[in-house]
Amino acid sequence: MIFLDVDGPLIPFRARPGSRPATAQGEGGNPLLDRLDPADGRRLIGLGCELVWATTWMHEANETVAPLLGLPRLPVVDWPDEDEDPGDGLHWKTIALTRWADGRPFVWLDDETTGADRRWVAANHPGRALVHRVDPLAGLTDADFAAVQRWLGQASPQT
Repeated sequence: MIFLDVDGPLIPFRARPGSRPATAQGEGGNPLLDRLDPADGRRLIGLGCELVWATTWMHEANETVAPLLGLPRLPVVDWPDEDEDPGDGLHWKTIALTRWADGRPFVWLDDETTGADRRWVAANHPGRALVHRVDPLAGLTDADFAAVQRWLGQASPQT
C-alpha cells in the first residue's frame, strides 16, 4: 500500500522544469494544479500497489487530483477529529497512518516526514514500512520512484 500526500509530492511548491506556467485559474480553479504531472499517475499505478490518499485534500483528491493524474478513485484516510499534538516530533499523520495500515506493509510519500516518524513507525508497526520524504520544491522525482521500487524489491524490513 502506498499512502500519498498531495501538496509537495504531487503538487510541488516550485513549477517543474518544462511544465506550463500556472494559469490564473488553473484546473479546477486552483492554479497550482497546473504543476501536477500526469506521468506521476502512470508511474504510481505501475508500482503495483494499492494507492491511498493520505492528504488534507481528503475526498476532494478523488474529485480534483485523481482525474488530472489519470488515477481511479482511491481509498481516503479519514483523519481523526482530535487536534492533539502527538509529541516527540511526530507528524500528526504518523499514528493514524500506522493504525490504518493495520500491520500491512506500506510506503508513505510525504514532504513533512522526519527521522522521528521513521523511528516511531519502525518501533510501532509490525509490518514493513518505508517512510519516504519527498522534496516539496521538486515533487516526486525519478530518485523517489527508484527508492520505492528498491524497497518494494527487498525482502528484509526497512524504514
